[in-house]
Amino acid sequence: MDNKGQTSAEFILLFGGIMVVVLLAIYMYNNYLSDLSGQIESREVKQFNSQLHNLGNYFR
Repeated sequence: MDNKGQTSAEFILLFGGIMVVVLLAIYMYNNYLSDLSGQIESREVKQFNSQLHNLGNYFR
């Protein structure tokens, strides 16, 4: 009976450790994306949107 309790506690600790690693990875990826968005100039975004709009006109 004591082994079942130890196994359950180990699974809880393992799951908690995995959650910490996943949350850290999400946090770092979020920071990476926010830094990346600052590097894109608004001119490039407007040009891309314009090209998408022109492409959309072909399908109307």
